[in-house]
Amino acid sequence: MHAQNLYRFFRFLFAIIWLVNGLICKVFGLVPRHEAIVSNILGSTYAGFFTMLIGFAEIGMAIWIWIGFLPRFNAWTQIIIIMTMNIMEWMLVPDLLLWGRFNLVFSALLCATIYYVEFKLKPKSIR
Repeated sequence: MHAQNLYRFFRFLFAIIWLVNGLICKVFGLVPRHEAIVSNILGSTYAGFFTMLIGFAEIGMAIWIWIGFLPRFNAWTQIIIIMTMNIMEWMLVPDLLLWGRFNLVFSALLCATIYYVEFKLKPKSIR
């Protein structure tokens, strides 16, 4: 597959990941585990509100990826958010994670892929 098409495919994939996690899992609340994680970390009083807020922020990230504005800054932002969130969850609520403490491995692989796609794979013609 041509590098430019592969780059576009991965950008689309990353945007879909953020969109699904934000809209389906958090805003629509179809994965209650997400609110349980927020509740355990931030407290149950406003867990629903904060889960919804996080969901809208994730939808915003998906839109940012699709738009392609400041893509390298966006990639670093994704990496920092993903690793911060997953390290925090790994330390505070590993029992609520889909794959327990192993979640951190998948997160690191996703971050490595984001880095590779934006800083190595991206064709010079679209930089």
